[in-house]
Amino acid sequence: MKISTVLDHIDSGHIALPEFQRGYVWNRDQVRGLFDSLYRRHPVGGLLVWSTESSTAAHRGDGQLAAGIVKLLLDGQQRMTSLYGVARGNPPKFFDGNAHAFTGLRFHLDTETFAFYQPVKMREDPLWIDVTELMSKGQIGHEDLVERLAENPAIGAKAVKYSGRIARLLGITEIELHEEEVTGTDKTLDVVVDIFNRVNSGGTKLSKGDLALARICADWPQGRDTMKAKLKEWEATGYHFDLDWLLRSVNTVLTGEAKFQYLHDKSADEIRDGLARATKYIEACLNMIGGRLGLDHDRVFFGRYGVPVMVRYLDKRNGHLNEQERDKLLFWFLQAGMWGRFSGSTESYIDKDLEALEGVDGGLDKLLEQFRLWHGGMRVEPNHFTGWSLGARFYPVLYLLTRMGEARDWGTGLALKAHLLGKMNRLEVHHIFPKAQLYKSEYDFRRPEVNALANFCFLTKDSNLVIRDDLPEVYFPKVEKEYPGALASQWIPQDPELWKIENFPAFLEARKVLLTTEINLRMEELLHGETRWLAASAGPLATMPAAIGSGISSEEEETELEALNDWIAERRLPRGELAYDFADSESGMQMAVFDLAWPNGIQEELSQPVAVLLNEGNETLAIASQAGFRFFTSVETFKGYVEAEILGNVEA
Repeated sequence: MKISTVLDHIDSGHIALPEFQRGYVWNRDQVRGLFDSLYRRHPVGGLLVWSTESSTAAHRGDGQLAAGIVKLLLDGQQRMTSLYGVARGNPPKFFDGNAHAFTGLRFHLDTETFAFYQPVKMREDPLWIDVTELMSKGQIGHEDLVERLAENPAIGAKAVKYSGRIARLLGITEIELHEEEVTGTDKTLDVVVDIFNRVNSGGTKLSKGDLALARICADWPQGRDTMKAKLKEWEATGYHFDLDWLLRSVNTVLTGEAKFQYLHDKSADEIRDGLARATKYIEACLNMIGGRLGLDHDRVFFGRYGVPVMVRYLDKRNGHLNEQERDKLLFWFLQAGMWGRFSGSTESYIDKDLEALEGVDGGLDKLLEQFRLWHGGMRVEPNHFTGWSLGARFYPVLYLLTRMGEARDWGTGLALKAHLLGKMNRLEVHHIFPKAQLYKSEYDFRRPEVNALANFCFLTKDSNLVIRDDLPEVYFPKVEKEYPGALASQWIPQDPELWKIENFPAFLEARKVLLTTEINLRMEELLHGETRWLAASAGPLATMPAAIGSGISSEEEETELEALNDWIAERRLPRGELAYDFADSESGMQMAVFDLAWPNGIQEELSQPVAVLLNEGNETLAIASQAGFRFFTSVETFKGYVEAEILGNVEA
């Protein structure tokens, strides 16, 4: 089939993209390479299509399919999308990706090379021609261009030679591509998806969630968009979840299982009902976790894969829990987050927890007993607060204590558990002993100590700015005078000797004891007197390593990383995960925290795992390297990687 025919069929709806296909992921370098190969008439591979009835074909995008038999692209999407985008000047209706990848392609008539538009290099050179403009005008464009070139004194008679090259460029759309068809009544969606995965086994193999969603969209074409709309609603309230996570809760509601394969035999009506129930109880969980535990935004929402388990429990009880049941469920969620229950083999642990809830002897007590056998003691010890950085497991615990308890702001005396209005009342991390003062002191304080969790508290932005770099021995007496008890409300040791910089290590140890006492009290409160769950136990994970020396260490660093994530999103690439919890796959033990990470690669598993690690030590860099991550230690080098290797924005 000629390329021009393929493009026409895309316009008419005779060729489309199946719902289970991933979006467009090519970069400029790949687009340029494709056109260079086509211009030189090198082979670029054929097409694999699935011929099926349009009335039952689940396709991507909002374009209308033609009546009768249509062809859905199984192999060749990236090439055809690139060709369409350049030839038509806009992406096809099924497009989902970065259109910048094929916008502005130029061809040099003398060197016969392709490059993307660069004003300084190309503006004054008439031999750089716009490929999209030429292809959109066809033969008329060819004639007009040759005429303009012939009138240019610097070109003159060479225009005839260039005319042949223009014709060769236009002839790209007349190239024949070999086409293979998958057809027949035996070619069910399951069979076709398996064929797709075999063909794409080197690159875009679908995840288990993608496979489940493909089957869902075969019967319910609007399924993906409906789920994405719900994710956007949660994103607007400060929670960033993905389709796999949402689908996991749909799965647990409908099947009581974590594995997506159990969704395959569910009808469209059952999926719609399951989604409605799942989203209802997800929102109930968010309200419980935010309202009771104070974990009210994404950065402190640890243990998110505990939610599908909670959703199943709520659904089985039609959402009706008494106060004791609610708090015991939240106690389990808190424990799962603190000890990384779902940081390892997520699917198998969800299944084990679902199994504990089911059956005549199942329930919350069995769920907690199973957890205790896995982890050991559920009571917190002072050394558990030894971690540092905004990525440490106990960072959300510190935030939880601030929201659940009587913590008060040091600039206003107001309780911080209230939702304070106004930009200057947004809670910020405050270094009790300022970083600048610790670094310039005569004492040899290492970065982990400076950014220890026990040196963090939460204040309003306004109060944080007022205190600035004052030492505790200077500003603590002022706070205590104006707002008696405000220091103690944030678990500050009351011995003034500990407020001196030379006693900073002793201050940390004393505050860890106070924080430990508080979190254990809060957990007892959640258990309503059933303190047997906090009794000591000799489980396999009853102790933790001393500290994880990595992660986001300041509000400034977090702001820089969030800005980098926005930069990524502007280029239609997936956001990375802030403070990525890299854990042992079996035990769930946290090994390191990567500032910003794409564990599946930026190009949907076409590129290796990537991490941005700012101001990290050699130990963290070694862990990332051994785990197969390509890592960058500055924002600029990371951006250069994205521009050059992901987007292909390099000079020819």
